[in-house]
Amino acid sequence: MSEHDVKAAKKTALLLTGGGARAAYQVGVLKAIAQQYPRSSKLPFQIISGTSAGAINGAAMACYASCFHLGVKKLEWIWRNFHTDQVYYSDYPRVFRQILRGIFSAFQADYANKTAVSLFDNKPLRQMLLKVLDLKRIDRNIMGGYLSSISVTASCYNNGDSITFFQSDQAQEWRRAKRCGQRTLLGVHHLMASAAIPLVFPSVRIHQQYFGDGSVNQLAPLSAPIHLGADKILIIGVADPRKNEHNQRMMHHPGLATIAGHLLDTVFTDSLNSDLERMQRVNNTIQTMQQHGIKTDLKPVQSLFINPSQNFSQIASEHFLSLPMAVRTILRMTGIRQHSDSSLASYLLFEQRYTRRLITLGYEDATAQMDTILQFLADDNH
Repeated sequence: MSEHDVKAAKKTALLLTGGGARAAYQVGVLKAIAQQYPRSSKLPFQIISGTSAGAINGAAMACYASCFHLGVKKLEWIWRNFHTDQVYYSDYPRVFRQILRGIFSAFQADYANKTAVSLFDNKPLRQMLLKVLDLKRIDRNIMGGYLSSISVTASCYNNGDSITFFQSDQAQEWRRAKRCGQRTLLGVHHLMASAAIPLVFPSVRIHQQYFGDGSVNQLAPLSAPIHLGADKILIIGVADPRKNEHNQRMMHHPGLATIAGHLLDTVFTDSLNSDLERMQRVNNTIQTMQQHGIKTDLKPVQSLFINPSQNFSQIASEHFLSLPMAVRTILRMTGIRQHSDSSLASYLLFEQRYTRRLITLGYEDATAQMDTILQFLADDNH
């Protein structure tokens, strides 16, 4: 295939959503897909777009775009051997020191050089990413034709915009209402910014701006892969499956833990569902225009959404006691116990018993849909 043919070929994007420890599920899905390809195959996705923990998974895959199997194998090894203290400090002295630091900062003058306020300190995550990710490989993979683009989305606290940082062979920067794309060389600081869950992990400074989790203010999650040239988007979500009952019966007012979990669920899932509906309406409009011979610069974009078949909150409750004692103490202070009606623990449970269960679930869910997935990934140009 000539260079012109490569550029003319349809591009398939991989979109990895955010969700803290829930992102282990994405590894299981990718593992199942990788097993359908020869061991020497390159990544079957020309574009990778990630947010929050999905951005970290996406960056890892981009580093090994020349060998799909190797990338999945290394990513799986990390997630299968996770411990909480690899992501954030989880011992009593540093956990309570972090909380006290946040309390004292509230009494500082506005002009004081304040430290970032958060429930937990995730410096260990930065150290781990610097150790296991060679992000310079991304540029080499783009130059070698193994990857077209990769993007990482973060939320800017300065102006409330959703900023997508991207590396690409030919995509141009863009700006829309409350969101934009900025070309850059991706670094660990971009990943840390995208994964900085509000109030849970500290904000990250990039140049003169402060950033938090990319799922916040992300009104159009599909925007990044579409701007980067995607014709098809495979989306791996981490949202709990919809409950059958329209209104769950509540015996009393929701507690702080339930509200916090509800807010995180809303941040990480609701905008994606709305954007998928919007994209489908655009596709229907394009199809109607084509049927009537009306020309348009718009192009239809196909999508396939893979979402968990089981409830992560229920799985997290089974492994709640795997959390370090200090973390459980903090969660109990907010009203979260092993069988509490809150999804917060499912985002923070970076323990191998839990992550291995999610990897297995992702593998099983993808295997059950493999015919559909392979048909979606099939190259339309052959």
